[in-house]
Amino acid sequence: MLFVAMGTYYKKPFFKVASFRRLVSLVSVTLIGALLLILVLRTNSVSTVVAPPLNEVYDYSSSENFKLPKQNEMSIQLEERNRLPPRNVDLFPNLTQDHIVIVLYVHNRPQYLQVVVKSLSYVVGINETLLIVSHDGYFEEMNKIVDGIKFCQVKQIFAPYSPHVYAGGFPGVSSNDCKDKDNATEKHCLGTPDQYGNHRSPKIVSLKHHWWWMMNTVWDGLEETRGHSGHILFIEEDHFIFPNAYRNLQVLTTLKPLKCPDCYAANLAPCDVNSKGEGGDTLVAERMGNVGYSFNRTVWRKIHKKARGFCFFDDYNWDITMWATVYPSFGAPVYTLRGPRTSAVHFGKCGLHQGQGNNGACIDNGVFNIGLEDTDKVTNINLEWSLRIIQQQQGYKAGFRGWGGWGDERDRQLCLQFAQMYHSTNTAGSRRVELSTS
Repeated sequence: MLFVAMGTYYKKPFFKVASFRRLVSLVSVTLIGALLLILVLRTNSVSTVVAPPLNEVYDYSSSENFKLPKQNEMSIQLEERNRLPPRNVDLFPNLTQDHIVIVLYVHNRPQYLQVVVKSLSYVVGINETLLIVSHDGYFEEMNKIVDGIKFCQVKQIFAPYSPHVYAGGFPGVSSNDCKDKDNATEKHCLGTPDQYGNHRSPKIVSLKHHWWWMMNTVWDGLEETRGHSGHILFIEEDHFIFPNAYRNLQVLTTLKPLKCPDCYAANLAPCDVNSKGEGGDTLVAERMGNVGYSFNRTVWRKIHKKARGFCFFDDYNWDITMWATVYPSFGAPVYTLRGPRTSAVHFGKCGLHQGQGNNGACIDNGVFNIGLEDTDKVTNINLEWSLRIIQQQQGYKAGFRGWGGWGDERDRQLCLQFAQMYHSTNTAGSRRVELSTS
């Protein structure tokens, strides 16, 4: 009886275990199938690059399949020149410890460049810092003007992927590129149009490409500046700089954490390019302008995280892109600190690509004159001044759709590559391969 009882006792658990094992196998197979289905769907969903929300941290993995354009001989030579050390180190061997690097970005308007270089030569303290001149491509006359600078350390960098460097293919003009409002399917041409149906113009898109390449290169690529934690001042070839600009900027960057801790930048000029300031004895905090603006590495990191928002916004202007997409994504007003009187002015009558040549059409009578007062030649910002905040100002804001000109997928991907090029060993490796096999 005991044997029978024991046999009966062990026999029943055996069948329960077998049933349980079959159930586990069935559930396991079902789960594995579900996981495989999810993996396939997920893989398909990320195969198409789309613009993420502006508040999303930039993820480089989405652009791993897009590489920088294969470099031609000119592009390689320009990149090699970018590695040359600054000139005039023998004349100015030491930079001050708290120096503010100055970056002058230029295109091809030699008359303008002569004006701004001459104005810089009179800036008090210019001999204490490094001037970086960033060229959108290579233009001999522009290069000669910069070669003549003897008043400070100067380093030249050249955008090696500028459309001006590529004569027979992207980023320049390709023979099979769509033009104007061509239908790509009907014309069998390359290109994706902007929101208004227009295809890319290499001369126009170079504006945004150069600015973004320059920012990434100065902050993260150059040996001279990638470890610089202080402010960097950015000016353009049509910005006349007052003699007191550098000293005033030193005061503003000192006052910024004390008087306006929420300010992102310090500006030499008002946001309104037609204004020379209100005068008076008050510091001003307002929306960030595009004439003589400076910020530090902390702000650059915030900007860099918005790379995809910057690269996917359909506007060929870098500044409008910043105002309409990047700054609003920070979640708070982006104020800049400035004095009540300007230390820089915008001049000239021509747009970016209209100033080439030897005629004087872009500057009245071929010359530019500005009346400087004595106060424009000395520091005119007081450490004890109070702060006035201008909260409501006209200008481009979140919600603006953009002027277009930036709809081609190739431009957007090249823009993303500029954001990635100093942060990915894979990209660096691929660039070395291209250089060695060209």
